Amino acid sequence: MAQAAFDRLPDAFRALCADVIFNVSEFPEDDVCKELEAESPFDILGLFTGIGLPQQGYAPQTGQMPNMIHLYRRPILDYWAEHDETLGHIVTHVLIHEIGHHFGFSDEDMEAIEAQVDAQLEAEAER
Repeated sequence: MAQAAFDRLPDAFRALCADVIFNVSEFPEDDVCKELEAESPFDILGLFTGIGLPQQGYAPQTGQMPNMIHLYRRPILDYWAEHDETLGHIVTHVLIHEIGHHFGFSDEDMEAIEAQVDAQLEAEAER
């Protein structure tokens, strides 16, 4: 489902993610919950770790960990069970939000990309 959501993103957006590793885990690690001051591991649906494109230099630093986008399966499923959205829409939203952190996008930029993906999905559904 995460791959399908990624495949629906604009080509230029995906191209800039070439070096990003995507990871789907059941829950965030305990240290992530503590660092983000989450009351529960269910509070975190996704996370970007690494150095975003705006902060990167021309060459990777020695010992630098790769940029990663983490999607947390159980919190996403729990959110889905409590809200009136499709699971695919939620996964796409979380994915766009976390990729947006990689790019250093504003919330408005991420909303515009989500709207573009939503319009594409609606057009596909009408066919």
